[in-house]
Amino acid sequence: MYKKRLGQFKPFVVLTIALLAWLLLPVAFKTFIKTSFYEFQAPINLTSSYVRDLQSYWTARAKSNAELYEAGQGLARLNAAYELTALENQSLEAEIRRLENLLQLPSRPDYQYEIARVVERDFNAWWQRIVIRKGRDHGIPIGAPVVFVGGVVGRVVEAHAYTSVVELVSSSRLRLAVVIEGDNRPISYRGAGARSFGRPVGIAEFVPLDIQIADTASLPRLITSGMGGVYPAGLEVGRLRRLRQGAGGMFNDADVILDERLASLTEVAVMIQLPPEP
Repeated sequence: MYKKRLGQFKPFVVLTIALLAWLLLPVAFKTFIKTSFYEFQAPINLTSSYVRDLQSYWTARAKSNAELYEAGQGLARLNAAYELTALENQSLEAEIRRLENLLQLPSRPDYQYEIARVVERDFNAWWQRIVIRKGRDHGIPIGAPVVFVGGVVGRVVEAHAYTSVVELVSSSRLRLAVVIEGDNRPISYRGAGARSFGRPVGIAEFVPLDIQIADTASLPRLITSGMGGVYPAGLEVGRLRRLRQGAGGMFNDADVILDERLASLTEVAVMIQLPPEP
């Protein structure tokens, strides 16, 4: 009877011993084990990503000529819109350079955009991350900002040989210095995860008391301030909603509605800062 009771606790004893042994191991050894396991697992994730791309390719090949013609017309319209946007950006960049020379301001850092496919998404109560299909072999550094057409995606927190882990802007571990569009007063932003079956959200702190949201149809845009040296100024983070009094009473807090496309991204752009020209 005593042996039978002792046998019931045997799994817990083994688990306790394993946990204690893991805690007593050196940090360098645990880091090596973690990195080795990740690099061993990476080819499996990459293979599944390539298989999905191949499946999408053959799905597109199976479409009729009429569907392909309609898709081509849509792409032609998009290309025309992008060409106009590119010309507008060139004129704006020329104006910025003219003002910098006139005011003798230091030029902003230039970035190289590295396009990467999304391999895996990890959205749960603990993590708000994605894995992209490029790493150190493609020059991806840790801490590089990641963006898409809708604004900020997050930043690179782990760079492996073939893949990189990106902490999303909805993660509570990511904080940004932001401003409201048209207002230069800094505001603190942090991620707040994603609601169940809903879009990702964030929280804005230290919002000035004179900021008001009058119409829900025109929510104020929250953009990066450029402070901190990670994100350039002007990238959209989200939109303010539901102002409420902050803890100290001198500022307000607000919910930030993020782009719902963050949960279904297929491609992102990593901004790699270029060295300054001599």
